[in-house]
Amino acid sequence: MASRLRSAAAAHAEGGVPQPFAVEVPARPVDRLGRLVGPERFEAMRATARAALGALGDATLWNISSTAHGGGVAEMLGLLLGYAKGIGVDARWMVIQGDAEFFAITKRVHNRLHGVAGDDGDLGAREAGHYRVVLDANTAALDAAGIRAGDVVFLHDPQTAGLAGHLRARGARLAWRCHIGSDTANERTAQGWAFLAPHLAECRTFVFSHAAFVPPQLAESDVWIIEPSIDPFSDKNRRLTEVRVQALLAQVGLLEGERDPAMDAVVGGAAPFAACDPLVVQVSRWDRLKDMGGVMQGFAEHVAGRGEARLALVGPAVAAVSDDPEGARVLDECVSDWEALPALARDRIRLVTLPMDDTVRNALMVNAAQRHATVVVQKSLAEGFGLTVTEAMWKARPVVASAVGGIVDQVPGGTGVLLRDPADLAVFGETLTGLLADPSRMRSLGRRARRHVREHFLSDRHLRDYSRLIEHMARL
Repeated sequence: MASRLRSAAAAHAEGGVPQPFAVEVPARPVDRLGRLVGPERFEAMRATARAALGALGDATLWNISSTAHGGGVAEMLGLLLGYAKGIGVDARWMVIQGDAEFFAITKRVHNRLHGVAGDDGDLGAREAGHYRVVLDANTAALDAAGIRAGDVVFLHDPQTAGLAGHLRARGARLAWRCHIGSDTANERTAQGWAFLAPHLAECRTFVFSHAAFVPPQLAESDVWIIEPSIDPFSDKNRRLTEVRVQALLAQVGLLEGERDPAMDAVVGGAAPFAACDPLVVQVSRWDRLKDMGGVMQGFAEHVAGRGEARLALVGPAVAAVSDDPEGARVLDECVSDWEALPALARDRIRLVTLPMDDTVRNALMVNAAQRHATVVVQKSLAEGFGLTVTEAMWKARPVVASAVGGIVDQVPGGTGVLLRDPADLAVFGETLTGLLADPSRMRSLGRRARRHVREHFLSDRHLRDYSRLIEHMARL
């Protein structure tokens, strides 16, 4: 799929001007959700979907984002739009294009909304001007795609907010969907919100993953809190046999077994682990806020050598994530730090960059890594909603995660272990070694975690929430 997307993007580029392109999403059958969640929940979802369809009439539902793969937003859109089409919604997805400077600016805004400096660059008049120019260059193709007055449009995250004025002038009913934020406000969050303010003023409805992320200036607006979900039938979450799990991880070189040189993803040619080794896994993008380097340092200093556990830091091949210009630098830093570790720690830690050219295979490899893990970690410094946390919980894995952002809602008491201060590496190490030494507790946490996800974070709940919102927007 990824190669088709790149071809589509290239086909839309005219004279170097960035042009958005459509992502084709196949319809997904919803009936199998009913078999998993039961008739009462399934009928509640169907009822809200029927109401939304009635309110939409002949209007189209559009989603506009900045990438078609390589992150949680793209992953959720592909799944949710598939189910929406499966219940009869005319649902479409467009991906904007931009140059390197545009994505550097939007990454800067992303970091500021999380309350951190990032590259500490400016967000002044020049940056605002370039942001507008790039998004203005995307509008002609969006118009040509057929967005009409009365259509419902979701703009996802800072990269697309600048389209709001143009789409509002065309008569679209707009919602800005923010997947990120900070629990606390500071000077940096104020800078990020100030940059977006002129564009958000054009939106009528706002959707956040976590109530604490809503800035004061939007507190009296039409704000909805909708937590993300996972699809239990996706390639990333469906059941895999242990034989299949080990074969997939052997192919990429993480575990012993039949290695596929074309799929080798372990950095530095390090030797594979034995399948029987206890394995701690963090899966995330190579983003400073995910703190892959901190996980490695904490494991090296406080876990390695105190037991038999190994660590795998698993992320995407950075060239495939077009809207994150910092990924390559963060990976390079992690590689340098790994190479500088003492021999014992280096021997017990692997950095894995999974190829993204085949999205199905990539999802299966992530699925396999989480299922094989003894413990799954998400030691983020900030987090909108940690999909990898919910994915691991669904697989009944014990989770150690930071008590930040949406993760707090995802992991209530008894379903995992939360770190009050993710920067405290000694506590992180003690927590991890204590959990690894207690198999009974790990099993108990895993069972409770799976039940919690089934009750709160599967696709039927997400579809129900969005159906209510779409009905609301269609009647405005």
